Amino acid sequence: MNVDIGSILNDWPFEPGQVSARRVRGSDGRDKIQLRLDLGILQMETTGRPDGARPHGFESLLGYYDHQLEAHKQQAGDDRGFTIDEDACELLRAESLMYYHRYLAEFVLEDYDAVERDTLRNLHVIDFLNQFAAEESDRYSLDQYRPYVMMMYTRGRARAAIANNRFKAAINILRGGIDQITQFYRKWGQDDLIAESGELAVLKAMIHEVEPRIPVDPVQRLAKDLAQAIREERYEDAAALRDQLNAAREKGSEDTQ
Repeated sequence: MNVDIGSILNDWPFEPGQVSARRVRGSDGRDKIQLRLDLGILQMETTGRPDGARPHGFESLLGYYDHQLEAHKQQAGDDRGFTIDEDACELLRAESLMYYHRYLAEFVLEDYDAVERDTLRNLHVIDFLNQFAAEESDRYSLDQYRPYVMMMYTRGRARAAIANNRFKAAINILRGGIDQITQFYRKWGQDDLIAESGELAVLKAMIHEVEPRIPVDPVQRLAKDLAQAIREERYEDAAALRDQLNAAREKGSEDTQ
């Protein structure tokens, strides 16, 4: 068997600065996600742990430690005294890297529900380490990535809303993500990073992209035109606009009854 994958890499050139991903059908008949890297290709399962492993019989190592935590709480009554050691923290960080690669590919493939699932999972492991890592250095080892993961979570949800023409909902999602990332920086006394944050810049740029796509409310548009006509002393135009505005308001009132 020829194990050289050079021909596969040549057929799918690496493009610096661009995330390249695709779905393929695996030899087991199930879809796989492939992510092109500079020195090769990552192939991942579409669900469960990206490498297909089941640590201790669970879907993921995080799932195993969640189960351990619940067992501890049932025995002790609460989570006090539950900790995970340095080795476990290192394995959880390595596992989170797998999910990071997959949600990058999922975003490119416009599978936004999967992006939401995998980013929420990584936010959960950040919180889990914060609370239960035995060593303080492990507790905050992933916290530095929280703004990025939150940005990707927000982008995925916003893109899903945009795909369904829910533009106002997308704006609200983006603003919520901006607020959460801003609160994170302020929590750690890093207000100076707010203006420099690439994550916040991306979400704000998305808002500017989406805002023009929100349909203009005809009542608001007529009210604005009427105010401008009055300012410019175009009284005949103002009278016509006033009639149109009253008619639009009456129609809106009837539609809500």
